[in-house]
Amino acid sequence: MKNLVKMVVFLLLLSGCKEAVHSNAELVVPEKEKSKKQIKAELSERGFQLFDYVDAKTKDTILMQQYFIAFLKTGPNRTQGKAEADSLQTLHLQHLKKMYDAGYADISGPFGDDGEIRGITIYNTPTQEMADSLANSDPMVKAGRLTIEIHPWWAGKGYPLR
Repeated sequence: MKNLVKMVVFLLLLSGCKEAVHSNAELVVPEKEKSKKQIKAELSERGFQLFDYVDAKTKDTILMQQYFIAFLKTGPNRTQGKAEADSLQTLHLQHLKKMYDAGYADISGPFGDDGEIRGITIYNTPTQEMADSLANSDPMVKAGRLTIEIHPWWAGKGYPLR
């Protein structure tokens, strides 16, 4: 229970303090201060898949970007003792923070049930191969406690969670 509380606090802090960070960890101008044209040009240059969506009702143009959702699923090796499982959990959270700080992951979190899908991470990478490589470098995945299933996902650039 103590680890669950730590994880929830970590994820709340993580989602509440995001800054615009370039993938090489250099601070850049926040996207809300850039024009849509500048954002689109920079993302295209970095290899991201994009398209413009025109809202039929408002006639607003929304820049859509492809992200990758990694479903973290129950893995085949869950025989670790409590001390090792706790250590892997700590390393898992450190990995997610590193992905977030580097600008590769935008949001992560566990599901509230005890189903096969344990949680998700949304990767902000130009390719599925890169997202897959980053997700599979998670210590929980390497230990076999989790497996990864990744799917492309489109979202409007710059829209906050509500």
